[in-house]
Amino acid sequence: MLESINFTVGAMMDQITAFQNDLANAPAWVQAWVNFMGVVIALAIPFSLTRSEARWTILSMIFVFPLMIWMHSRFGYQRILGLPHILFWTPLAIYLWRRRDVWRVRGTLGGKWILVLFVTFCASLVMDYADVIRYALGERI
Repeated sequence: MLESINFTVGAMMDQITAFQNDLANAPAWVQAWVNFMGVVIALAIPFSLTRSEARWTILSMIFVFPLMIWMHSRFGYQRILGLPHILFWTPLAIYLWRRRDVWRVRGTLGGKWILVLFVTFCASLVMDYADVIRYALGERI
């Protein structure tokens, strides 16, 4: 059993490395965007102590990241990789928008972070929907 767990963890690490290698070959703006999103999403960790929005963000990433890595292992670096964002961030963006009356953007750092998170998710989702539609229409890269 331990060998199968090690194999699974090792295989997952190989898949993450392959994804990172493909991302390293992406255009500079894509790399910058992914890094920016990573920072914004990582800020959910300290805000999770006080903000439910941050806890939902972390929960979404528990599903998004492994699904993206799995899809990359199956399809490669293709436009379809936006699908996990669509599946998990669309409902999260709706949730965030519905809670906008409690963000307290002017009064709290957490509120400012939620605004940046919401705008980041929306910008990403515009690109993700376009990519997935283009993939469905046959455009692979």
